[in-house]
This record gives sequence, C-alpha cells and structure tokens, in this order.
Amino acid sequence: MEQTLKILVVDDDEVDRMVVRRALLKAGVQMELSEVSDGNTALSTLRNNTYDCVFLDYRLPDQDGLTLIQILRSWDIKVPLVVLTAQGDEQIAVELMKAGATDYLSKSKISSETLSQVLRNAIRVYRAETQADVAYQQLRESHEQLVRKNQELERQRQQIHSQNLKLLEASRLKSQFLATMSHELRTPMNAIIGFSQILLRPKFGQLTNQQTDMVERILNNGKHLLMLLNEVLDFSKLQEGGLELQPEVFDLTKVIHTTVTEMRSLAEAKKLSLLVQIDLQNSLIFNDPVRVKQILVNLLSNAIKFTESGSIWIEAQDLPGNRVAIAVRDTGIGISSKDFQNIFEAFRQVDQSITRKYPGTGLGLAIINSLVQMMSGKIFLESQLEVGSKFKIELPRQISLSSSSLASSPLQLDHKGVYCSNQNPHQSSTAQSSKASMGYPHLKL
Repeated sequence: MEQTLKILVVDDDEVDRMVVRRALLKAGVQMELSEVSDGNTALSTLRNNTYDCVFLDYRLPDQDGLTLIQILRSWDIKVPLVVLTAQGDEQIAVELMKAGATDYLSKSKISSETLSQVLRNAIRVYRAETQADVAYQQLRESHEQLVRKNQELERQRQQIHSQNLKLLEASRLKSQFLATMSHELRTPMNAIIGFSQILLRPKFGQLTNQQTDMVERILNNGKHLLMLLNEVLDFSKLQEGGLELQPEVFDLTKVIHTTVTEMRSLAEAKKLSLLVQIDLQNSLIFNDPVRVKQILVNLLSNAIKFTESGSIWIEAQDLPGNRVAIAVRDTGIGISSKDFQNIFEAFRQVDQSITRKYPGTGLGLAIINSLVQMMSGKIFLESQLEVGSKFKIELPRQISLSSSSLASSPLQLDHKGVYCSNQNPHQSSTAQSSKASMGYPHLKL
C-alpha cells in the first residue's frame, strides 16, 4: 500500500501486539501504528481519533470484543474492525461479524501475507460499505424529494383540474349567453330589415333619392348584422352540440347555382369574375342542403372579401369512393403558411387588430370546419401570399344519419404540405339496401 494508514491494535498481550506490528512491517505497510491494552482506552482513543483499521483482540481484561463493538456502533463510530481470535473462537468471531466486525483472523495464522491480505480486504469492504451508505442516503434523499415533488405536482394537478372545471363552466355560460343574446337580437333585427324593405317599395310612398340611400344603408347593414348574429348563434349551437343536420336528397348543382346567383352582386360590386365549373355525373346527394349552402356562402363571402381583383371559381366534381368535392379558389391576398395552424380556430383572424381592413367575427371558417366534420368530410387548404387561396371540401355523397353527433377534430398538414382536416371521410355504402334504409330506394345516388 502506497498511502500511509493509521492503524490501531487493541490487545492486552504485548507479545501478540508485537506479532501484529512485525507482520505489518514485513508486509511493507506504510502506517502510523498505535497500540492500547484495554477496551476503555480503545473506546476513548477511537472517540477522539480516526483510524483506517483496528485490530481488536476478542478477550480483553475489562470487557470482551462484542461489547466494545456494540458500544462503537451505538456511538456511530464506523471503522474497519478485524477481530483477532484464539484457537477455537471461530464461532464467536461469526457473532462478532454479525455485530459489526469487518473480518476476523485467528492469532495462530498471523503472518505478513495473511495480515496484509486481511487488512486490504477490510479496508476495501469498509469503503464499499461506506459508498453504499452514501448512495443509499442519496437515494433516500432523492426519494424524499420525489415524494415532495409528486405531492406538489398532485396539488398543481388538482388546481389545474379545478381551473379547467371553472373554465368549462365559464365557456358554457359564455356560449349560452351568446346564444341567448344572438337569439334575442335577431327578432328586432328582422323587424328593422322588414320595415326597411317595406319603405323601399313604391306602393308605400315615394322616397327621395337621399331617403332611399339611407334606407338602403339601413337594410344592408341590418342584413350584415343579422349574418353576424346567425354566425354567433350557429357557433354556440355547435359548441353545445345543439345543432343537428337535417339530411335529405337534393340537387347539388342547383344549390351551387342558387348560391352563386345570390353572391354575384357582391362580386360584381368589386368587379370580380365569378365562375362556375361543375363536372358531376350525378348531382343528387344525400346531405343537409341548408348547411351545404351555408358552407358555400361562407367560402364565397371570404373569397370576395379578400380578393381585390381577378376571379373567383367554384368547382364541383366526383371523387372515387362515392364522394364529391367542392372547391372555391380565388386570386386574393392569400394566407401565409404560418397561419395555417390557426385559420380554422374560432374568433381567429390573421389580423386581430381593431383597425383591421377586413371585418368579421372570425367564426366563418370555424363553423365550416365543424359542419364538414359533422358531415364526415375533410377540408383542404392551399394558399400563397399575393397569389390566392383554394379551399377544397370533400364530402361523402350520402352522409350517415348519425353524422350530426360527430364532434369536430383538429386539423393537420398531410404529407404533401396541404392543410387538411384530420377526420377520415365517411365510407358510404353503395348498396341499394343502404339507400332503401334511408327511405330513397328509387334514387340512384
């Protein structure tokens, strides 16, 4: 051993102490050796000094080695202890090991080799036990920290759960309030629109040009406000699950042309071309015609609103799997790819400032998304700034009668980088028995 070891020999026999000393010196142990002859002196010495190893005679004049070891352990004095026993004391040595001794060696077998080996082993075992104690203490402290952290996390989880419940209740009350207010405001707004229309009829009296202009402004703003109220009401119903589809067989081509006719004046006011391209082998579908028209109106309104010049196209075509696609594309301002993730969120608009150029509630696309999801369809968005946008909706030709109970799901990018809804398209059956169950056995959809 290269390092200098502090060693204590406890033995009342001078000859035995000399044998130990000579064996260690012969083994080349670098050491500071101390010797005591009784247990009390040993206890006092160990209490005031630190040693790397203690060689302890079992039979001391004032007390036995077992008692001494027990006292040391009660004082929490930890040191490698090698018990030196007489011939025939092996069983006693085992008891000493159980009490806390590190090793034992019969005095008759003491030699430089054996004593050196026992010394090395005792120190190695002691260091391993010390490291194990340190590791155990660290594990214990880590465990206690984890317990405290888990308790804190549980407390935070309960707080978050409580906050979520409050937020859900607040959201429910908000939706209920919006629905109530929208419903209450629609009645006087319909009256304003109705009386404005009456005033514009010649048989109720001739208005001056200035009066006619004012009444027309009242009518147009009333219609616009009613549209906003309807959006809020529909969104509230969708949030609370109170909106259900009313499916029936209708002509998709007719609904498209009717919607375009109603929206054409808005496009012409901005000198925009509004073009229709329909490529349907069969234009009959089983869906809610009112909600399909609502989707088309919202898409066309957005296209007209965000397009300053150029054209707007509405396209319809058949798709494999008994589905149809409806697309609205424009040459408008376009949408940045970084806004794709938020474009379908409720009340979300690219420009959130109160001085924004394009007004609106920010509910149109959220309503479209929810309705399309209820119809088991998908939405695809392709857009480029200053080039234009294209919203494409894929719907099953026959929606399930239980589709209205489907909740909307989030949107995500597909593998081509096109933004699309995450809802799988409904796989409609083409069997005649399925059509018969819907009450239209004579129609071929």
